[in-house]
Amino acid sequence: MSTEAMRKSDSEVASSVDQDELQLRSLGYKQQLHRTWHLIENFCASFCALNFIGGVRSVLFLGILAGGPAAIWSSYLITIVFMTMTAAVLAEICSALPVSGSIYIWAAESAGPKYARFFGFIVAWWSCTAWMTFTAGNCQTTANYIVSQLPVWGIDFPGGISNDNVKWRAFVWAVSEGLLLLAVAINYLPPRLYSAVFKFSLGLMMLDFFLCLIWLPIGVSKTYGFRTAAEVFTQTYNGTGAPAGWNWILSFLFTAGTMTGFDASGHIAEETKNARIIAGKGILSSAVATGVMGFITTILFLFCTPSYDTLFSLGAPQPFVQVYALALGKGGSAFMTAIAALGLIMNTSIAIVASSRLVFAVARDGVLPLSGWIGQVDSSGQPKNAVTVIYVFGACILCTILPSQVAFTSLVSAGGVPTIAAYGLIALLRLTMTPGRFKSSYFYLGKLAVPFYVCAVIFNGIVFSVMISPFFFPVTPDTFNFACVIFGAVTIFGIISWWLTPEERWLRREILVKSYENSDIPDQATATRSRED
Repeated sequence: MSTEAMRKSDSEVASSVDQDELQLRSLGYKQQLHRTWHLIENFCASFCALNFIGGVRSVLFLGILAGGPAAIWSSYLITIVFMTMTAAVLAEICSALPVSGSIYIWAAESAGPKYARFFGFIVAWWSCTAWMTFTAGNCQTTANYIVSQLPVWGIDFPGGISNDNVKWRAFVWAVSEGLLLLAVAINYLPPRLYSAVFKFSLGLMMLDFFLCLIWLPIGVSKTYGFRTAAEVFTQTYNGTGAPAGWNWILSFLFTAGTMTGFDASGHIAEETKNARIIAGKGILSSAVATGVMGFITTILFLFCTPSYDTLFSLGAPQPFVQVYALALGKGGSAFMTAIAALGLIMNTSIAIVASSRLVFAVARDGVLPLSGWIGQVDSSGQPKNAVTVIYVFGACILCTILPSQVAFTSLVSAGGVPTIAAYGLIALLRLTMTPGRFKSSYFYLGKLAVPFYVCAVIFNGIVFSVMISPFFFPVTPDTFNFACVIFGAVTIFGIISWWLTPEERWLRREILVKSYENSDIPDQATATRSRED
C-alpha cells in the first residue's frame, strides 16, 4: 500500500471515529469504552454468541420430541424468515441509537418520551436476566458435554449418573464453576487481543461444522446408517403428550431458541467503528448466517441420528456425545466433544462480552448499587468491573444446581423468554408509538416498516407463548414450566424499580428526549449540532 493510500485510510478511520463520538454525544453520552473493533468483531459478537452448531446440537432432541423431523425443518424455515424480519427491525433502531446496553435504550426510545422510562426499566430488567442466566446455563451445557464422556468410556460414578444423585450434581456444579471462571478470565484480555478471540471462535465453529458435515456422515455410513428422506422430511413424533397441534408448535422452542441473541452486536456498538452502519450489519448478517447454517446443520443431524429407540435410550446428560461414539468410536467422540466444549467456552466468553456491556450501561445510568464502581472502565477502555459482576452473578446462579437441578433448570429456561419478549415489544412500540421515526437510520425500513413490525410482533408473541408453556403433558409439579413465574417476577421488579427510582437517578428525561430528537436527525445535521453544543 502506498504512503498516500495509507494516509487516506487513516484519515477515513479517524473521520469514522469522530462521527461515532459526535453521534454518541448527541445521544447524551460521552465516549468511555475503547473503539477499536470492526465488522468482523461485531458480526462475531452475535454469530458466536448464537453458536448455531452448538445450539442445534444441544436442543435437537427437544425438537424431535415436539413434532418430530417434519416439524423441525418446516418450523426452522418459518423461523428464519420471521427472525430475519425481527433482526431488520432491531438493525433499524440500532443504527439510530448505537449505544451500549442498546436493547433497553431501543425500547425506551421506541416508546417515545412520555413512556420511555417505564419501558426502559422493564426491558433493562428483562435483558439483564436473560444474558446473565444464559452465561450460567451455557457453563452447565458445556459441563454436560465433558461429563458425558464418562458413560462413553464405561466409567462408573459413585451413586450413578443421575440428577437425583447429589454427588453427581456436585460434580457437575464444580465443573461448571471452573468453566465459568475460565470464560470470565478470557474477558480480562485487552480489547485488541480479544479481537483474536472473536476470530478464533469463528474459526472453531466452522471447523466443528465441517467436521460434522464430512466426518460424521462417513462414520454413520459405516455404522448404524442414515435415516431415509421420508423419515427426515415427513415423519412426525409426539414425545411431549401435548395435543397434536400444540405439539407441533412446541418445535419453535428448538428453532427460535437457536436464533435468539443477535442483539449482542448492538451491545458492543460503542466499541465498534462506524457503529451506525456496522452494528446494524452485525445484527442482520449474524441472524441470516445463523439461520442458514443452523438449518443445514439441522438437516444433517436429522439424517445422521440413530433410530428413536436407540436415541432415547442414551443415558448421558448430553446424548449427542454418545451419538458421536456410535458413529465415530470412542476416540472420535472424545475429539468432537473437545471441539464442542471449547467452542462453548468461547461462546460463553463472548456472551459475557455482551452481558457485561449491558450491565456497564445500566450502571453508567446510575441505577445499580455500586454503580460508580461497576461503570468504571480501565486504561484500555474495557469495563472489567462489569465483567466481574457477571462472574459473581453467574457463580451464584450455578450454586442452585446443588440443592435442586429443577431449580437451576427453571432459572435457565427463563433466560430466553425476556429476550423474545423484548424483541416483540420493541416492534410493537415502533408500530404503535413511534411509527415513522428514526429516519436517520442507515437501515430505515420505509414502506416495509409496518409489515415487518406486525410480523415481528406476531411471531415473537407465538415464540413467547411456547417458551412459557409446559413442555410435557399432563402438567405435574415436576413438569411445570416456571419460566412464566420467573418472567412475571422480573417484570414486577422492573415496574417497582421504575416506580421507586427518582427520575434524576436513572434514564433521566432530558437525556431520553435529547436521544429521541437527535436520533431522527441526518448525519451531517447531527454532527453540526454536536459541534455547536
